Amino acid sequence: MKTILSNISGMFLIGAACLLGAGSMTSCTDGFEDANRPGNKIDNEQLNRDNFASGSFLVQLQNQTFPEQENAYQMNFDLIGNYLGRYLTYANHGWNSSNFVCFNAPNGWAGYPFNDMRPKVVSAFNEIAKLTNGEGINYAWALILRAHAYQYFTDVYGAFPIGKGDDAQAYSSQKEVYEAIINDLNKAISIIQPMVSADPDLTVNAAYDNCYQGKFAKWLKFANSLKLRVAIRMRFVEPALAKQYGEEAVAAGVMTSNDDNLCITYTPNGLYKTSVEWGDSRACADIDTYMNGYKDPRIDKYFKPTATSAEGARKVIGCLAGTAIGNKSVADGLYSAVNIAINAKGVWMTASEMAFCRAEGALAGWNGMGGSVEELYNQGVRLSFDQWGAAGVDSYLADDTSIQADYVDANGGYGKSMSHVSDITIKWDNDATAEKKLERIMTQKWIAMFPNGQEAWSEIRRTGYPKVFDVAQNIGSALKVANRIPYPNEESINNPNNYNNALQMNGGADNYETKMWWQKK
Repeated sequence: MKTILSNISGMFLIGAACLLGAGSMTSCTDGFEDANRPGNKIDNEQLNRDNFASGSFLVQLQNQTFPEQENAYQMNFDLIGNYLGRYLTYANHGWNSSNFVCFNAPNGWAGYPFNDMRPKVVSAFNEIAKLTNGEGINYAWALILRAHAYQYFTDVYGAFPIGKGDDAQAYSSQKEVYEAIINDLNKAISIIQPMVSADPDLTVNAAYDNCYQGKFAKWLKFANSLKLRVAIRMRFVEPALAKQYGEEAVAAGVMTSNDDNLCITYTPNGLYKTSVEWGDSRACADIDTYMNGYKDPRIDKYFKPTATSAEGARKVIGCLAGTAIGNKSVADGLYSAVNIAINAKGVWMTASEMAFCRAEGALAGWNGMGGSVEELYNQGVRLSFDQWGAAGVDSYLADDTSIQADYVDANGGYGKSMSHVSDITIKWDNDATAEKKLERIMTQKWIAMFPNGQEAWSEIRRTGYPKVFDVAQNIGSALKVANRIPYPNEESINNPNNYNNALQMNGGADNYETKMWWQKK
């Protein structure tokens, strides 16, 4: 698959001035040019010597791969992953009749990751590849970032154009994209591993690293952890390969401490803008009922109490996904916003997620996961509590009676009440069936992965857990959660042959119901 990703250099090239000067993307790099460019005029030799050229594109690539800028965050993640992953739902009454939850989002929404995020990722990566001659630590770093971005793209759409032969617009099947992601990660790991082995404190390009401040032992762990995430995603469709990749990743070293978590510094935080400042997003009923039912101490770390519930026992109130909101201002007062600060870091991968991945690997019979299923399950919960500064983890893990609560809409709310859909408890049970064990792992993993809705959505699709409520409105579909989102309409017009090939690769129509390649459980 190396040839597939090496041939995208012709796709959507955007000049450096465009990338660095776009008004919507400047807040993370304000002052960057003055601080790092040693003069008003500088030649290519100087740029390469002080890493300014590749460094600036690496910042751009980070900002696209982990998009915290408010517009990019809302369009690429909040409206899609956070809503379909059932962490949040919309409070904006203008979106009632057209959104991803109800399987009928506007074409501009569906096409945004494809038309806006994709060309910026491709262009930034290609510039780095050209400046580094496809070698060295900056190139390895870019490979890791591209791998993360392309897993996102393929898990949103399915088959995706990463370039085949001389046709930069040709699609690759999701299986091929996953193979290419593994190739990227393996290549990056092979470059970084010897350097970190020789110098565990290796720090490079700290000025351009908004995640780990240039500490490449951390980037190495992230690369291995992303490989484990990919392996788990493939578990039911390619069990032998998944086992191989998962065992390789854990043996090489994945995240095990919250100090390893990948969090990006970007002010203002994207989720702060969409939920707190704009009020477009509110807690979803699904996470409300699980966390309230479990008496989960993390709930007030995740969400704010509403004005109407602050004096009651249930301080956090979510809204049913797909509810027809009557008035945004009223809804904002009825349902809980996210409890997040304007300068909070964006959280994109955690040691807790990796513990749950290893627990599932152990459940599947993978070797070397670092503990029993029960030990790793408990470790995942403990790491999450520690990450959020929540007390009471011992009591929580010992609870074998609490289940998801029934949903009760806010007083004067726009939705309806619903009976709980899951009876899974918290305490580990070695005598449970394999399916119940998987549900228990996935329910706690889902709670712990907040606020990474993209991964939450993917895991709901992959496993069916946690069980979630029906969509509030009559949507004419038996699905509770979309399996994918459609390609932008213009692909069928401007790129018809490749578009039709993509539909064949996906094995279904260009709609919300066609399944991902890895949905084989």
